[in-house]
Amino acid sequence: MTVVTPAPGTPAPPTADSPDVPTGAAAARARVCDLLRRAGVSLDSVIAADTLLVTSELVTNAIRHGGGLTGFHTEITDDTLLLSVADANPRFPSSRTGSPDNPGGYGWPLVQRLTERVDVRSHLGGKTISAELRLS
Repeated sequence: MTVVTPAPGTPAPPTADSPDVPTGAAAARARVCDLLRRAGVSLDSVIAADTLLVTSELVTNAIRHGGGLTGFHTEITDDTLLLSVADANPRFPSSRTGSPDNPGGYGWPLVQRLTERVDVRSHLGGKTISAELRLS
């Protein structure tokens, strides 16, 4: 994981009011499914399942722990899907072990395992997590 602190004055990503920001994890997955289909990736493949899991984790965590989803971008270059998810909380993700009283904590390690590369960048108003996933 790469952690980058920006120079002062680095702009924040688009606001949640932007039409480019999905309303939740299901809408984000639908956009990624559409992109994968157009790229010729079978939605029944392990690659698609991993990509959709990473999308769900990042978007759900932005909503649940990050103060809300503020930016979302996907694109495919060569055989790599680039996914960026921004939220309103500058606190970086961390791994933790769940317990019966406080379940969870497995999403961030999963994201790190399933991606080729993941970066966290802080900016005015929060952070952006960018992930690269190989499609071949």
